[in-house]
Amino acid sequence: MSETLKAVAAALTTVLLWGSAFPGIEAGLEAYAPGQLALLRYLFASVTMAVIAFFRPFRAPRRRDLPGIIGLGMMGFTVYHGALNYGQVTVTAGSASFLVETAPVFATLLAVLFLGERLSIWGWGGVLISFGGAALIALGESGGLHLNPGALLVLLAAVSGAGYFTLQKSYLERYSPLALTSYALWSGTLLMAIVWGADLPEQVAAAPTNTTLAVAYIGVLPGALGYVTYAYVLSRLPLAQTASLLYLVPLAALPVAWVWHGEVPHITALIGGAITLVGVALVQRNGAGAASPKPDSSSQVSTTPKNAPPRETP
Repeated sequence: MSETLKAVAAALTTVLLWGSAFPGIEAGLEAYAPGQLALLRYLFASVTMAVIAFFRPFRAPRRRDLPGIIGLGMMGFTVYHGALNYGQVTVTAGSASFLVETAPVFATLLAVLFLGERLSIWGWGGVLISFGGAALIALGESGGLHLNPGALLVLLAAVSGAGYFTLQKSYLERYSPLALTSYALWSGTLLMAIVWGADLPEQVAAAPTNTTLAVAYIGVLPGALGYVTYAYVLSRLPLAQTASLLYLVPLAALPVAWVWHGEVPHITALIGGAITLVGVALVQRNGAGAASPKPDSSSQVSTTPKNAPPRETP
């Protein structure tokens, strides 16, 4: 098999794994509170990444990078997965997968605010379109003309994920994707343990075995191995192609949620999801404008909307 075919196979594997995580979270919420579910999932993921690191060792992090790596772990894992799980208490798996797709839009806005980037008229149009789609999803999930608070929590997860992928760019100049992901995942899991660890043993003891196995699945496969396959794809394919493939994640989440939970999303949520993806595509493909001049531009880390950081994982 050629390297390109291997990369495509790895990309499709990533899409299927990440798409299945959203209904997997729903299954875990049947017996676990949202915070304890995030912690247990990433305890499984942490052990898996430790096994991978044993066979593919990487260097220890620099002491001066530790605060930043801990911050990445908090944004990309503790806050992201905590907010996503709390949001999915009232938001369906399919709708949550669409809402998470707004992460590249938030990443682009962060680049405009903090990295001196500019958005073209197409970029701003894409931002407005994607937010309009997200509002439709929230209305569809509420079943009326008021926003579902859970949808706002999923959007908070998207914002946190955007911060994670935006700020990790400078660290990826010094660490491999696998190493940086492992350190961020481990630190994020440690923070989860501090916040939600006290009640986890009692919930594990009371939970049905099938539910705990579902949590193990989303921890080991989407939570850990999905990162490994995605890192492989990033090393073989251009970022733009990789990001485009990940638009398929909601399309994978919908049938898995239907088979696993019999979940049929509301038509308003489906329309909103399609509009959201159109807006995200506009931002990523046509949003780049000239960068704002900086006194010392050579020291700036550039994050252009066209090569926006990949969206967060479920």
